[in-house]
Amino acid sequence: MTYQIGEIEELTGVKANVLRYWESVIPGFAPRKDIGGRRVYTERDLAKIYRLKFLIYEKKFTIEGARNQILHEASLYEERAAAIETIREIRSELTDLYFTVRKYRKEK
Repeated sequence: MTYQIGEIEELTGVKANVLRYWESVIPGFAPRKDIGGRRVYTERDLAKIYRLKFLIYEKKFTIEGARNQILHEASLYEERAAAIETIREIRSELTDLYFTVRKYRKEK
């Protein structure tokens, strides 16, 4: 599902001008634009907005602090993504090994 900026404003309570400002100072926070140049937000964008809102309004982070926190969380995600990919590769190798062993057991 996608949302227009007015819908995001209504859902989150964050004003459109604040959303546009966040786009300029938060790396990786830039919704795509449609053919008419209107911002189109995804569910993932919505989750980022809620996270930023929480950090800034609830946890009282500065915009710089919130940006650093978001960057830190993104780097953790990337580290975890690499670990998950490694686990998938190992699982695949183990599965191949299992079927190879199973094949040779059946032949005996």
